[in-house]
This record gives sequence, C-alpha cells and structure tokens, in this order.
Amino acid sequence: MSGSRESEEERVVSASRTIDAPADVIFELIADPSQQPSWDGNDNLAHADAGQRVHHVGDVFTMVLTGDGKVRENHVVEFDEGRLIAWMPAEPGGQPIGQLWRWELQPDGEDRTIVTHTYDWTKLNDEKRFKRARATTDARLLASIDRLASVVTSR
Repeated sequence: MSGSRESEEERVVSASRTIDAPADVIFELIADPSQQPSWDGNDNLAHADAGQRVHHVGDVFTMVLTGDGKVRENHVVEFDEGRLIAWMPAEPGGQPIGQLWRWELQPDGEDRTIVTHTYDWTKLNDEKRFKRARATTDARLLASIDRLASVVTSR
C-alpha cells in the first residue's frame, strides 16, 4: 500500500461518553434533524427544516451546511428506535458519497446513557473530500457529544 493511501483504521473515528439522561430523551435530539445544528461539534450544520424526524431505515432528511449553504440529503442506513441511528450524506438527488455518521446509545441505568458517535469514511473515494474527512477527529466527535449533553441536561 502506498504511503498516500489511508488505512481503514484511520478512516473510522469514534468517541464515547456517559450523559446523565435517559436514552430516549437523547435519541429524540439526534433523530430530529432540526435539533442537530444546536449541538453539532463540527460546526458544519446551519439548519434543517422541522418535521423530518427519522423513524426507520430508508428515511432521507435534508440539512443546509454552514459556509456554502449547500444542501445534503442524509440517507438513513441503520436504525433502532432509542438505540441506534446512522446515515450517509449525498448530494441532492445523488447516491451517498461514502461517509457514514453513526450514533449508538446504551442505557446505563434509568437516567444515564453511554453515547458513542462514529464517523466512518472508509467508502469515500472523492479525494477532494479527504482533507475535510481527515479533519473530523475524535475530539470533534466528542465535542458533538459534549454539546448534546449540554442541550439535554439544560432541558
């Protein structure tokens, strides 16, 4: 393998922490795209229309990005109500571009939840997107979890 090619391990980044809130409360903030810009640790999401709450695999929700104002369609590829949600972004009308965002929630008692956020870009082939993908570190994922915790605990 050449030195310029990323290994699979380097293309999957994950962070976890415990939040003092029930899994169902946390999940509602994740499954409702209109809530996501308030806790996005990448500062990548400008806004999403209300009424796009995710309910199952195959749902598609749209987000407007910061900076350029481009729209992304997010295709839900994994879903377990209250426990797991994952989506793959795409250009409007296009196929997913090879990035996966996953949220896993594991209850730890009645009012605590272990939250794991994963960014997987193993299927990303567009080299123009690699720089931004590499900038999505575990620290940024943890920032999203930390912001999510702040939103949840302030309610």
